[in-house]
This record gives sequence, structure tokens and C-alpha cells, in this order.
Amino acid sequence: MPVRSALINVMVKAAEKAAKGLVRDFGEVEHLQVSRKGPGDFVSNADLKAQKILREELSKARPDFGFLMEEADEAPDTSGKAERFIVDPLDGTTNFLHGFGHWAISIAAERAGELIAGVVYDPIRDECFWAEKGVGAYVNNRRLRVSGRTDLSECLIATGAPFKGVMHRNPFFTRQLEAVMPQVAGIRRCGAAALDMAYVAAGRFDAYWETGVKMWDIAAGLVLVKEAGGFIAPITLGQDPLTTGSLIATNAGISNVLVDLIRG
Repeated sequence: MPVRSALINVMVKAAEKAAKGLVRDFGEVEHLQVSRKGPGDFVSNADLKAQKILREELSKARPDFGFLMEEADEAPDTSGKAERFIVDPLDGTTNFLHGFGHWAISIAAERAGELIAGVVYDPIRDECFWAEKGVGAYVNNRRLRVSGRTDLSECLIATGAPFKGVMHRNPFFTRQLEAVMPQVAGIRRCGAAALDMAYVAAGRFDAYWETGVKMWDIAAGLVLVKEAGGFIAPITLGQDPLTTGSLIATNAGISNVLVDLIRG
């Protein structure tokens, strides 16, 4: 059984505490689907409540850490500190809103600009993916490794498709899809980047690519994939995947050919 560090324990406990409220609220979403107003405001409040719990718990345990969080709040801006947490209290909000149980809490820890730890917690399946630099990647107590597939035709690839309001983020998506789709066993668009990357680390997906995703969606996943033996490449050469949100996460066996297909 792996021994989790104090930092990982802090992040996991905060995620588990915030998850209790999200799971409870998720149970109410189905009832709200039939209302004229819909569940949108309710989900926003669930998101904010989870973020408040995460900030309180993480601040209590690590008062010197700053925060970069998805939802704006009234707390002082601490994102410029040398150590900080990068947090998405609810990755997969649209899934949550529709009663589709594929969403997660994502927390990454960064020190002096370097990601050092990541936690992605899926409370519906009770799967806690966690990784720390130099320690490896795990789901609950089981060690993770990216898949060993080398034949692209046998690979299952995840992606994130642009949608209304963000089509400009990736005007090349259709071309990328047309290049990759005929070469692989399947493509999945699941709607939660943090879980997509956790699944790459677990070997469930052989790779994942997306353009224009936010830092808090992928920070923890980057640690997971790297510590599980995977590779992270920018879609545009020379760019930083964390800051641009445009990345390809893959295993070693298909990395070169997949990157070439996506870059065109």
C-alpha cells in the first residue's frame, strides 16, 4: 500500500469533504430538470459551495499557500504566492447539470511554478486519482501506468470538442478529428478534462487531446499522466500546455504518430 504524503492527505481530505455536498446536490438535479427555470442556478450554487469548502480546508492545513480557483469569490487574490493550489471544484459542470454522473473535483499543488502534486476525485465511483512528483500515480491504493499499446488502430482516444460560445478556441478541431478518427479504435468526448487525463494515467484511454481548456481543469491531470509514465506535448510547438490549455497527453508507444496527426 502506498504511503501518501502529508500534502496529498490534505488535498484528498479537502476533496472528500467538498464531495459530500456535491453528491447530495447531484441527487437533486434530476428533480430540477422538469422545472421551467432548470437547474443552472442550482448547479452554480453547488459549485460555489464546494469551492468554499475546498478553500477553507486547504487554507486551514496550508495557510502559506495561495489559490487559483475557477469560480470568482470575495477572498483576497493569493494566486501569485510561491506555493499555491490550482482548484476546480466541479470539473464537468454540464454533465452535473444534466444528471450525467461523470464529473470530478480537481486539485493541483504548485511550487515556484512547478506542479508537484495532483488529486482528481470522482465521488460517484469513489475513485481518488492522486500523484506526487517522483512518487508515482495511483487510484485509491493501486499504482497507475499509462497503456502499453503501440498500434494506433487499437487505441481509444479522448478529446474535448468546442461548443456554443467557445468555437473560436479551436477552429481546427474538425480537421484534427478527421485526421485521427479513421486511424483509431474509437474517440470519446466525455466532458470532464480532469477525468480524461486521469483515465489516460490509468490506461483506460490511450491518449487525450484538447485545445483551449482552462488551467484548473488540467493541472492535476498533468501530474497524473507524467507520474504514470505518460507524455505531455503542446499542440503548437514551443507553447506551454498548462498556460495555453492546448495539449496532447499520451503513452510512449503512440506519441509521435498521434502528435503528427493532430498537428497536421
